[in-house]
Amino acid sequence: MPNSDLLPSLLSKLYENQLALEASIMELSNWVEQRGSAEVAENIRGALHTIDENEEFIKLTLGVLMAPE
Repeated sequence: MPNSDLLPSLLSKLYENQLALEASIMELSNWVEQRGSAEVAENIRGALHTIDENEEFIKLTLGVLMAPE
């Protein structure tokens, strides 16, 4: 596989990891909230909001990079 073909695959795997980390952190924020730290949980969710805001752009860009030329 040429190096130029590796970049889209690498970015795709990094994106998958990002989504897995987001889900894991959201679970932790729920756990924190259930134990009475609603403010901490809300801060966590606020930080995760950036991932949500960028998700569509990342998906579209990966689609373009992985499309056959």
